Amino acid sequence: MKENPEGPESAPPPLIWTRPPPRRRQSPLERDDIVKAAVAVADEGGAGALTMAAVARRLGPYTPMALYRYVLSKDGLVDLMLDHVTGEIPLPDEPGGDWRADLRRVATDSWAMVKRHLWYAQLVPTRPPLGPHMMRRTEYLLQILVRQGVTVGDAMTYVALLDRHIFGSAQQEAEERAMRRRHGLHTPLQLAEAITAARELAAADGRHPALTAWMTSPSGPDMDEQFALSLSFLIDGIATRLPRPDGPSHTASQ
Repeated sequence: MKENPEGPESAPPPLIWTRPPPRRRQSPLERDDIVKAAVAVADEGGAGALTMAAVARRLGPYTPMALYRYVLSKDGLVDLMLDHVTGEIPLPDEPGGDWRADLRRVATDSWAMVKRHLWYAQLVPTRPPLGPHMMRRTEYLLQILVRQGVTVGDAMTYVALLDRHIFGSAQQEAEERAMRRRHGLHTPLQLAEAITAARELAAADGRHPALTAWMTSPSGPDMDEQFALSLSFLIDGIATRLPRPDGPSHTASQ
């Protein structure tokens, strides 16, 4: 990230959302061009590949310093990238009549987006969610829950839990993919051979019979099915905290 030259005691740098794009002068470059190039760099190489130099190379005859005029800093670029891909999540104008279905749809569409851009899960915890697309998504989720009678504070807690599930699952997926690349596990056969070696280790002293049995014939839901299953658990849990017509409501802090 671009450092603050005045030291840690000075005011934080301005957010990109407070600075409109500069007027086009001689250069044909636009802020949106930089954002799209940065997304492509991160899609191909992950969050670790995202540098101003890499983005500049992607764009053509530009230096990294030339990009700062448009995005202020690397933090500003990350903010723009996060909001840009959040805009891929379809949102109706208003929640529908089934709050469970509304939550599940947004969570599932968010999961699909973040699987296309696994770097998102790594970078989203590092920046304030203040972009226009990000705020619209948060407001939509809050409205789903507030309309069920919960307070805004509790609704925000439940939205945070949903997002931890979505982005935490995506971060795990990203790390598992990176692990497979590091160890050369590119095909199902290579993965099966690795499981065989691990099974022999687990079976060596006979203390792990259930684990050994599973490794002999691995089974179970894939990552998408696991995500859907745990999402159902989470929504069911939220349902138990909603206000009831015949009794007191539970709050997120209880």
